[in-house]
Amino acid sequence: MLLPDQIDIDAPIPRLSRRLRLGVVGGGRIAGMQAMAARMTDRWEVVAGAFSSDPARAKAAATSWYLPKDRCYASFSVMAAAEAARDDGVDAVMITTPNHLHFDCAKAFLQAGIDVLCDKPLTNDVAEAEALAKLVDQTGCVFGVSYVMSCFPMIRQAREIVAEGRIGKINQIHVEFLQDWMTPEGVADAPHVKWRLDPAKSGKTSCVGDIGTHAAHLASFVSHLPLTALRAEFHVCGAPKQLEDTFFAWTRHGDVPGTLMATRLAPGNRGGLRLRVFGSEGGLEWGLEDCDRLKFNRFGEPDRVISRGHGHGVSSATERLVRSARGFPEGIIEAWGNLYTEFAMAVAARLDGRELPDGWLGMPRVADGAEGVRFIAASVQSNEAGGTWVRI
Repeated sequence: MLLPDQIDIDAPIPRLSRRLRLGVVGGGRIAGMQAMAARMTDRWEVVAGAFSSDPARAKAAATSWYLPKDRCYASFSVMAAAEAARDDGVDAVMITTPNHLHFDCAKAFLQAGIDVLCDKPLTNDVAEAEALAKLVDQTGCVFGVSYVMSCFPMIRQAREIVAEGRIGKINQIHVEFLQDWMTPEGVADAPHVKWRLDPAKSGKTSCVGDIGTHAAHLASFVSHLPLTALRAEFHVCGAPKQLEDTFFAWTRHGDVPGTLMATRLAPGNRGGLRLRVFGSEGGLEWGLEDCDRLKFNRFGEPDRVISRGHGHGVSSATERLVRSARGFPEGIIEAWGNLYTEFAMAVAARLDGRELPDGWLGMPRVADGAEGVRFIAASVQSNEAGGTWVRI
C-alpha cells in the first residue's frame, strides 16, 4: 500500500511508502519546471520520457534528464505501450506538448491505464475535451489539469473564505492577466513563440487559450460559481499576428457580473494575474506577484492581510500546502509542487484501490479542463459575432 491506513484531512499531507514513477511527454522549458516541482515534493521521480519526435534528439535527452536511453522515446504512443508493459513502468505522465498534441497523447496513456496530468488548454476542440472526460470515466484513471494558479495556498484560503460566506453573497468578479513578453516587434519569430501563434498548433486562440484560461478558471474556482456567459473581443495590439495577443470580456457567473481581460502587451507587467471578488459583506483581492498575501475586507471593518506561512492562523486545509514559516516567500515552483503533491495522492489512491476523503484534494480535474475548452470556444464564437453575448 502506498498510502497510510488512516488519512487525517486536517493533518499534513502524508508521505507515501515509495516515490511514484513519473514520465515526461514534451521536452520544453515548462517540462523542466514541472519536473523540478514534482521532485521537490519527494513523492515523484522522473524515470522515462518522450522528449522529441526526432530519435537522435530523444536519445540525447537521456544525458540532460539523467535517464537510460532505452526509456527516452521518440513517440508518445510507443512510450505508453512500452511503459505499460514494464513491471517498473511509469505510474503517471505529465503532458507538456503544444496544444494540438494533447488529445492524442492523453488518449494513448489513458488507454494504457496510466494516469495523466495535462497542460491547459486540455484540447483545441470541445468534442475532443468531452471525449477525454468520457475516457477518464471509462478507464477510472486519474486526470489532472495544470491550472496551477489554483494551487497557491492563499487562493485555497480565499476559496474557503467564500465557501464560509464571510464576504456575503457575491455580487461581482474581476480577473485580469497582464504580461509584456510579446511587446518586442520580432518576438513572433522566436522558436518557443511560433507555435503559440500558429492556428494549426494553438487552435483558434493564443492569448485566450494560454493565460485567459488561467484567469477564467481562477474566477470560478475561488467564487464556486461556474462561468455561464461572456461577451468577448480579440485584439492584436502589437506587430501583426495570426492570432490575438489581447482579450477583453464581460462575463456572467449566473446572475453575477464580472470582467476578464488578458494581454501579453502590457509593458511593465510580467506576472500580472489579479483576482478581485466582491460580495454583500466584504471582498477579497489577490495578485500573483504578491502571492503570499491575501487582502480580506469586511465592510466597515479595518482591512486585513492574511499571509501564507506556518503560525499565521491560516486554515488547516491551507496550511497543509505550506512549506515554510511566514516571512519566507514561496512562489510558482511551490504551487506546481502542491499540484503534483495532490496528484500523487490521487494516483496513490487509485493504485491502492481506495477512495480518498471528500474535499481533501483541490487539484483541477478533467472536468475543469473541459470547462476551459468551452470557455475558449465561447470566446471565439462571441468575437467572431462582433462581441455578442454567448452562453457557455
